[in-house]
Amino acid sequence: MFEDLDVVFESSTIKPTFEKVHIILALIIFNENPEGIGRYRLKKELLIGSGMSRSLVTKLSDILNFIKINENNKWKGHILSQKGKQFLKRVWEKIPLTKSGNTEKLNSIVIDFENIDTYFCLVKSASDKVGSGIEQRDAAIKVNGYGATCLLFNGNNLVFPRSSEETIPVNEEVLNYFKQELKDADLRLEKEDTIILGSGDSKERARLAAFNAALTLL
Repeated sequence: MFEDLDVVFESSTIKPTFEKVHIILALIIFNENPEGIGRYRLKKELLIGSGMSRSLVTKLSDILNFIKINENNKWKGHILSQKGKQFLKRVWEKIPLTKSGNTEKLNSIVIDFENIDTYFCLVKSASDKVGSGIEQRDAAIKVNGYGATCLLFNGNNLVFPRSSEETIPVNEEVLNYFKQELKDADLRLEKEDTIILGSGDSKERARLAAFNAALTLL
């Protein structure tokens, strides 16, 4: 579903240093700020340098036409264009929820939970694309996250990816936590759904980790 983004990475000279995850999260951040945001705010949210932030905004605006200057308030920066909104809608069809996690409530599935932040993504109808979960963990680490945990909904419970013939379920507290988080967003777990829990040294890093891991399933 990300063929539209390929043109950004096809340069015969200098390749972009940002990844597709930065494009997707940038669109989400622009959507959360309908009056507009600038490069400096984007830099802080995505944990990237000034040069990368400038390049990302230029590509989003001039090549992809996903963002535009807010003509009603130019000093506030860019806003999503209609094309950007349409692309983001396609993303939300597969990943309808991304949210900061309550790490304390998730301590049974998070290592060293006192010193990290967590963020989770709900990926619809994707559990058949998860193997051992190593690919998702590596994707999280690639953006300097601590890792990612995949939880697959089998219709009754959330279970860890199979490392053998057995499936290991999460405890009831964790299951109820995610069910309530989805209910608050007018969503519910359905068979074959996957929850990816990313972790990092900050909320922003955990969000990058979770989302980059989630993109491996699309």
